[in-house]
Amino acid sequence: MGSQSNKQLPASDDTIDIVTKPFGTAAVIIIGIIALAFGLFLSVSLGAANIHLQTVWEAVFHFDPHQTSHQIIRELRLPRTVGAALVGAFLAVSGAIMQGMTRNALASPEIMGVTNGSAFAIAIALAFFPGQSSFTLILWSFVGAALGASIVFGVGTMSKGGLTPVKLALAGTAVGALLSSISSAIAIRFDVAQDMSFWYAGGVAGVNWSNIHIIIPVAIAGLIIAMILARSITVLSLGEELAKGLGQYTKTVKVLGILVVILLTGAAVSVAGSIGFIGLVIPHVTRFLVGVDYRWIIPCSAILGATLLIYADIAARLVNAPFETPVGAITAIIGVPFFLYLARRERSGI
Repeated sequence: MGSQSNKQLPASDDTIDIVTKPFGTAAVIIIGIIALAFGLFLSVSLGAANIHLQTVWEAVFHFDPHQTSHQIIRELRLPRTVGAALVGAFLAVSGAIMQGMTRNALASPEIMGVTNGSAFAIAIALAFFPGQSSFTLILWSFVGAALGASIVFGVGTMSKGGLTPVKLALAGTAVGALLSSISSAIAIRFDVAQDMSFWYAGGVAGVNWSNIHIIIPVAIAGLIIAMILARSITVLSLGEELAKGLGQYTKTVKVLGILVVILLTGAAVSVAGSIGFIGLVIPHVTRFLVGVDYRWIIPCSAILGATLLIYADIAARLVNAPFETPVGAITAIIGVPFFLYLARRERSGI
């Protein structure tokens, strides 16, 4: 039975022991926080307007509302930077939870239909209920995320043989493509394609403080529930039969885990659009660095996900300055080769 569990656990195919890797969890956290802090500094300092570092410091700690440069820092660059960090953390933690619950190396919010579900709901809101506030759009995004996840898991569960990692990935890809197609049709038919292009491209340029204030409570709730579930997800990632044998209520863990994914992904898509592959790549990197204990994977994924998206956003500004490249394109350059590598490895494992 132990060897069978190893074969069915692509997310941690080299061990089923709850141990840390040689890099050391503390080292990963410390280095990650340093890289994140440096990225935050760069993100606030760089932009279309050339602002001296001394002015940046003064705008952050001695704000003068009468200076244009201070307004740029406080009202444009700071919320953008904070938003990038939050969205990156949301997507990475969502991906880690999905991979742990489904024992599927390819699981992530965009591949499981959650991201496309959010975009679908936002398309309906823009087409049929124009003039929605940021808070209302976030609620629509949550509903869409729940819809996408429900359809994917429902299709996978009802299929012959039950819910398997391969069926889950196939169902997620098919449902995601369907929802994306319907969203595009709605956008064209009701002339909201320009508004929807933001969600398709993905980016944090439009994030403001009102968005941040709305999603921070979601972040706190989602991350707290994720940490409470961390130990249960670790056991579940080793095999559902093993988890049940240890007395775990696996259905409860899955329902709560899906709730966390819906909260975090819905919040991320509502403010930043569809940014792919962070939820796929970061959990794998984190497991390689710290092992398979989700009590460490979740916080480390949050740090590394935030760091990746901040640097990707910086790159998006600099690649074709003074014009901006969609940050989703930057993450795709990293994520697509990684996805193909995982798909090839999974196929070889079969």
